[in-house]
Amino acid sequence: MGRYSEDVLSGDWRRRRAIPEVAADPDLVVEDADSGFCGAVVGFEHGAVVLEDRHGRRRNFPLEPAAFLLDGEVVTLRRPRAAAPAEPVRRRTASGSIAVDGVRAQVAKASRIWVEGSHDAALVERIWGDDLRIEGVVVEPLAGIDDLAGAVRDFAPGPRRRLGVLVDHLVPGSKESRIVASVTSPHVLVTGHPYVDVWQAVRPVRLGIDAWPVVPPGRPWKEGVCAALGVADPADMWRLILSRVSSYQDVETPLIGAVERLIDFVTVGEV
Repeated sequence: MGRYSEDVLSGDWRRRRAIPEVAADPDLVVEDADSGFCGAVVGFEHGAVVLEDRHGRRRNFPLEPAAFLLDGEVVTLRRPRAAAPAEPVRRRTASGSIAVDGVRAQVAKASRIWVEGSHDAALVERIWGDDLRIEGVVVEPLAGIDDLAGAVRDFAPGPRRRLGVLVDHLVPGSKESRIVASVTSPHVLVTGHPYVDVWQAVRPVRLGIDAWPVVPPGRPWKEGVCAALGVADPADMWRLILSRVSSYQDVETPLIGAVERLIDFVTVGEV
């Protein structure tokens, strides 16, 4: 007999913990792992589960693997076999919100949402434009975020003049994360997504590819993508990408959560 009664490496120690599947029954309360939106299941639309929070706000979330938290545990939601719509289907905007008919766009409020460039602005408009016009919130593109702290000072945010900023490639250790850390105003919320460029936030399946091309370090990302996909002009590539986007279902969940948080932030307290 050895010193130990059993081999600590015996057995299938490499097996990953299985993520449980849970039926998304009506009134089940879950949290979207990416956005933090917490609500009860109230139905399904266009292949996504509809959650309603305690304020009556509703959001649609794709039924993706390991995308939700139930009692603090990561789970995968699946549609119940006999799931039925909770209410008659109503017209939805591209963002999944209930369309409000007969309401004119509001005069722009002082609060703003900033994005890094014109492509980000066009994509946000394509999906959330109806919602933003109802709220009276203008989206403005920046020429990059290198001097974000200075731009925020010039904007002079306040309780009734809130600012939301959407940043590309906002991941720990990145240049973007260091720039964002310099913004400390309580009236400013900076959110972002992990993708190198907003192009990459569009689901690759919408372009008929399995995944976005891997671009070697040191080469401009858009240039590398165009070369890999056989497109000569980045402007042509962008027009193709935007043409394949018609709703929130065409973009990745981190982008959806980031923009929804910004809209909620800049409209808090508005009348």
